[in-house]
Amino acid sequence: MYLQLEPVISIIAGILILAIPRFLNYIVAIYLIVTGVVSLIR
Repeated sequence: MYLQLEPVISIIAGILILAIPRFLNYIVAIYLIVTGVVSLIR
């Protein structure tokens, strides 16, 4: 069973933003970087 990476990252980022709102900028930045790298690799 193949699990896509982007939805899992989105869910984890959403949970972290709800749990620790002050890390919002870092979480968004990491998400954008990871999403960009994944789309370049594909």
